[in-house]
Amino acid sequence: MVPAAAAPDRVAVIGAGMLGLATAWFLQDRGVSVTVLDRTGVAAGSSWGNAGWLTPGLATPLPEPAVLRYGLRALLSPASPVYVPPRADPRLLRFLAGFARHSTAAHWRTSMAALVPINRRALAAFDALADGGVAAETIEAKSFLAAYRAEADRGVLLEELDHISTAGQCIEFEVLSGAEAREIEPSLSAQVDSAVRLHGQRFIDPGRYVHHLAGSVRRRGGTIRDGAEIAAIRDGSGGVEIDLIGGGTESADAVVIATGAWLTDLARQFGVRVPVQAGRGYSFSVPIEHLPSGPVYFPAQRVACTPIGDRLRVAGMMEFRSPGAPLDPRRIRAIADAARPLLRGADLDDRTDEWVGARPCTPDGLPLIGATRSPRVFVAGGHGMWGITLGPVTGQLLAEVITTGHRPAELAPFDPLR
Repeated sequence: MVPAAAAPDRVAVIGAGMLGLATAWFLQDRGVSVTVLDRTGVAAGSSWGNAGWLTPGLATPLPEPAVLRYGLRALLSPASPVYVPPRADPRLLRFLAGFARHSTAAHWRTSMAALVPINRRALAAFDALADGGVAAETIEAKSFLAAYRAEADRGVLLEELDHISTAGQCIEFEVLSGAEAREIEPSLSAQVDSAVRLHGQRFIDPGRYVHHLAGSVRRRGGTIRDGAEIAAIRDGSGGVEIDLIGGGTESADAVVIATGAWLTDLARQFGVRVPVQAGRGYSFSVPIEHLPSGPVYFPAQRVACTPIGDRLRVAGMMEFRSPGAPLDPRRIRAIADAARPLLRGADLDDRTDEWVGARPCTPDGLPLIGATRSPRVFVAGGHGMWGITLGPVTGQLLAEVITTGHRPAELAPFDPLR
């Protein structure tokens, strides 16, 4: 990385999701004036409707051998937890080829080792935001249950937890019978035969949290501009110029591109060649007789449930598709059908807040964080399913890079120019 000649006074951040706003907040903490630009608004992308888990203990690389075991027929099924549309475009096919190459045990171990140092700092970054005045709370998960229909299915997670521990990441858990799991969480149905209870994890209402984060950025003097769609970024010797569609220009000493699944559209001209593909996730909310006291996960079905307010948010699916494609009702029905036998007292037909969001995924499962070919242009993205968990620590570390020119050791594996 070529360090900037001096710490910037003014930084423009493109993207008002968790990553962009966390970066803006931590830049303000270092005395930098920030302007956040977003084509839609705060938390309008994948930051809003996700499961809201703060689970650094489970933040693992998305490419894994289990993905390949689905087989082509499963990947083409609309009911599959991992779905690829049959008419995939060449760009998506190239991404999937790279994803498949990295879905090996050896690559998983290498990538997991890369994630452990940043995972260790994830929750402390949320605490730093709270100490700095971000009012939204992070909720300690009194119970965090991964539940299974059959005891044999539990072995996959136990093996993964063993690999996580071997990589140097500590996570405490206990193995439960179905009856023990239902005693802790009565919302589980009688079909749950076994479970794993994780300790030390948290969760949030992600949309509410990100809006509180935006409010804190504004109170500290930052500007957030909605409806600001970027036409071009021009890098000059005196700084950067950001041209907006419809007219107007923003000037800054440096710029951060944090546009999620659209990241490479703007970053490619600055040497970022790692493709970022939309891995779209779906969610909805339903009423339930007994609201769980913490997240409930059905790993075999890849369905995540989180208490948000007085309803249960049910989320799932990894749909490799164009980020702007409309919501597909078949995905919603597939998630509801997968969760229905495993939940007690949930009205999965009384759905509200049906949503789809584009998680930004990379072929190697590692995010892109740091400087580009230009010392004035930085990127933050490609976190896959872990943008909420790792958003604040990413912003904290990237703010250090931007203001000092020094790259913390935790960011070395996430070089955007790799």
